[in-house]
Amino acid sequence: MREEQAAGAAEDVDSVLGALADPTRRQLLDLLAEQGTATATTLAERLPVSRQAVVKHLAVLDAAGLVSGGRVGREVRYALRPAALDATARWMAALAADWDRRLAHVKRVAEAGE
Repeated sequence: MREEQAAGAAEDVDSVLGALADPTRRQLLDLLAEQGTATATTLAERLPVSRQAVVKHLAVLDAAGLVSGGRVGREVRYALRPAALDATARWMAALAADWDRRLAHVKRVAEAGE
């Protein structure tokens, strides 16, 4: 069961990193962080892409767990979901700590050999 959880967590991180690879999607996240919630139309007004392109980018962000959309009347309002980003940040911090340990070991070995 533990391996399945690790594989699922790795897929989540892959999905988040893939979504963050596009500069337009990062801009959308910045705008949502700034505004709280927004529609695709209001987001498109602030970007050099069409509303349809914004909707496609929002779908990728939604699939990665970074945003959620909820219908309010006739419009869909999008909001940030920070949990997936937090999990990715924790993974990156653990990876950095592992590399720090490895590099400290290499340093100790190199200094001992002098």
